[in-house]
Amino acid sequence: MIDTLIEKIKGKGTRIVFTEGSDARILEAAVRLHKENILVPVLLGNRAEITGAAASLGYDLEGIEMLDPREYKNMDMMVTKVVELRKGKLDEAQAREACLKTNFFGTMYVKLGCADGLLGGATYSTADTVRPALQLVKTRPGNSIVSSCFILLKDKEQLVMGDCSINIDPSADDLVEITLQTAHTVRQFGIEPSVGLLSYSTLGSAKGSSVDKVKEAATRLKRMPLDFGVEGEIQFDCAVAPEVAKLKAPDSKVAGKINTFIFPNIDAGNIGYKIAARLGGWEAIGPILQGLNAPINDLSRGCNAEEVFKMAIVTAAQKYMDI
Repeated sequence: MIDTLIEKIKGKGTRIVFTEGSDARILEAAVRLHKENILVPVLLGNRAEITGAAASLGYDLEGIEMLDPREYKNMDMMVTKVVELRKGKLDEAQAREACLKTNFFGTMYVKLGCADGLLGGATYSTADTVRPALQLVKTRPGNSIVSSCFILLKDKEQLVMGDCSINIDPSADDLVEITLQTAHTVRQFGIEPSVGLLSYSTLGSAKGSSVDKVKEAATRLKRMPLDFGVEGEIQFDCAVAPEVAKLKAPDSKVAGKINTFIFPNIDAGNIGYKIAARLGGWEAIGPILQGLNAPINDLSRGCNAEEVFKMAIVTAAQKYMDI
């Protein structure tokens, strides 16, 4: 998948800002992205700190753009625009202070069209990456929430899991939107979704408020004119094992061959994808943010340089998709 995305973006000069420019993992990935002419990395932060960190690690930043918000020549214009966007929420002094933080500055830099996308979260929390995006870039028309998904790779197999990092306890309405967003995202990356809304129950085998929520979301989805298969509520074994599906959901058209899993809450989702990655040997690409008006993505704070490299490529590729 990553090789295909590289072919799509290589040499096009796609500008991606990194909110933690002095982080060792970011530096390693940025040098590689620049050297291989895949995209144009823009490292945000204190210039001396970035160059000092690079020197200590032996990285050559020749030709790589660094941008310190405190040196930004168009800061007055940016502050004015922030005041307009956050009318009644931030005055000029508050907007200027916010713009000095690289997560906020980087998001606004994308909003102004100076960069094509943003990748943050190596040290910032998910909330610190998503909050400025919601305030400045906002959600895409037709979307009321932001969600996320992970693409999991092993050999030639591809699975998708969502939402594993944004919505703590999504409602039935939220689960419907998360499902639609995830199906849209994964198709852009060449995966044809077959969706299961996961639960500890399969089609009424158990009861509980969580079961009711997932069942309601699945019922609503099944009423829609979708061009992909959906089943729910469904247990994981029934979703992936044909022999179990024959026993638990014999009339289902998708049970036993599901590749896109929608979790009932963030506990299940976050635990689920990390078990798959750490114990199951799957490579997790993500979280890929969904529902925003621009390519803005979050990293796990436990990421390595290879994961930064790949997520930067995903972020750049989203510029050429209907995100």
